[in-house]
Amino acid sequence: MVSPAHTSTGPSGRPSPGEVPFASGADVERAVGAAHQAFASWRRTSPGDRAAALRRAASAVRAAAAELGDLLCDTTGRLHGESVASAQVAADLLDEAAVSGLGVAGRTLAGSAGSADWVRAEPYGVVAVLTPWNDPYPAAAGLLAAALVTGNTVVHKPSERSLAPGIRLAEIVQECLPPGVLEVLPGDGDVGARLVADERVRVVAHVGSSTGGRAITTACGARGAKALVENGGKDALVVDAGVDPAWAAEQVAIGAFTNAGQLCTGVERVYVHEAVADALLRELVQRAEALCAGDPRDEQTTLCRLVDERQLAVVESHVDDALARGARCLTGGHRLDLPGAFYAPTVLVDVAADLPVMTEETFGPVVPVVVVPSWEQALRAADSGAYGLAATVLTPDQRHALQAVEELEVGTVKVNAVFGGAPGGSADPRRASGQGRGYGPDLLGEFQLLKAVHWEPAPTGPR
Repeated sequence: MVSPAHTSTGPSGRPSPGEVPFASGADVERAVGAAHQAFASWRRTSPGDRAAALRRAASAVRAAAAELGDLLCDTTGRLHGESVASAQVAADLLDEAAVSGLGVAGRTLAGSAGSADWVRAEPYGVVAVLTPWNDPYPAAAGLLAAALVTGNTVVHKPSERSLAPGIRLAEIVQECLPPGVLEVLPGDGDVGARLVADERVRVVAHVGSSTGGRAITTACGARGAKALVENGGKDALVVDAGVDPAWAAEQVAIGAFTNAGQLCTGVERVYVHEAVADALLRELVQRAEALCAGDPRDEQTTLCRLVDERQLAVVESHVDDALARGARCLTGGHRLDLPGAFYAPTVLVDVAADLPVMTEETFGPVVPVVVVPSWEQALRAADSGAYGLAATVLTPDQRHALQAVEELEVGTVKVNAVFGGAPGGSADPRRASGQGRGYGPDLLGEFQLLKAVHWEPAPTGPR
């Protein structure tokens, strides 16, 4: 029996749907042991058969999208339509990895006459996958699929803050695989720490907080394991002179308020050219005040709650600190009088560059806007700070756009759209945002070791 202190809880301390006890040390040992034992046969399973298993998993996830959407909506409060769409994206990522996995076969080399040279790709072994609460389906599906299709076995620990959705997605994928190839552990940071410390775990893939990512990187380095981490960001959006202020405000609102600002590549700070600042701020305030908070299953609702009181406390702290230190609030700046952790869409101005709301991940429906006199100053400001996950620039000037692509030290640059991108892309986060390619076909290589082979024929007859 597991005590209530060691079970997953939802918003305001309420039990999550399908409350699940946290794993014990013995559970971690069993899960890693099962994955370790299954690795010998899974690594020898043909790439085609591994890809076929992922395609079956993709079909199963797609068929369960409504169920998964319900779970995510009920657990985290995300809008129901977005929750279902998130599950469908997870299915697409499983399919994408199945296709990419068929093309991972090493390469031949041009060696000397009479010899053969090639490079082969081999799986590491047991991979630990630790995923976040804010967008759990795509984050998990991308990492699980890349690790599995390349011949690794996986022990997956979803975030305890969205445990029911994470467990269910893993169960659906697990049903399409041989026993032991994918194991799932419910638990908090203590369970994750046990998993990361296990010598049989060769790679740890983590998407989550910077604090967790740094601890994982240190622990893996101490024992020679590989760490693949995405630690989040403080993504900037730059608005150039000459853009339509209404369109720019719409882009800012989409980036800052979707999922109540709880997206890793959402907009966390804005730098706007003074020529369009007043008009943009008027439009942005109107859009913020037009959002409708409430039941995430109601189609009229356009603003969801925060995941829990813990996250709301972070948002309140950042905003209250900014206001106490000279910032002005044009709208919002307070909790909403609704059941659950709702916070009003907030627009701040006159914000000092060193405040937490400008330097730390707020992860809420809050957008600090800084007015700048030039494009160059905006670009420098956007490139400041500890993080380097992504950035957006809104500009009609092609030269400015190309300058941003060249100079911004981030993994992803988006020009004239806060969200979007073609399948098949990959990126390395910069600075404190992490290390390793976190998505796309290049992610598969993060779960493979390369071995060079040189082969010459043995001499025949006496020498």
